[in-house]
Amino acid sequence: MNLFLGIAALVVLLTVAGGLVRILRGPDDADRMMAAQLLGTGGAAMMVLAGTAAQLPGMLDVALVIALLAAFASIAFVRKGMGDVRDDALDRDPRGGP
Repeated sequence: MNLFLGIAALVVLLTVAGGLVRILRGPDDADRMMAAQLLGTGGAAMMVLAGTAAQLPGMLDVALVIALLAAFASIAFVRKGMGDVRDDALDRDPRGGP
């Protein structure tokens, strides 16, 4: 069973490495953010699989922290994008002028 979990962790790690390429070469910020989410989710999954295979319960805690940080990064990205929209709305004249 440990061999299967190790192989599954390696496959997830290779998928995460593919996401790293997307972060470095992504055409726009949204693609980069989705790849960062893949890194967070895949990293957490890899940590859970490797921790279970090696019987290290501390790796599960690290996986939870990685997943939490990935969620916060996503929230920060969305809030930054919404802040730009709010700033544009505040710059416009409500009477329809420039």
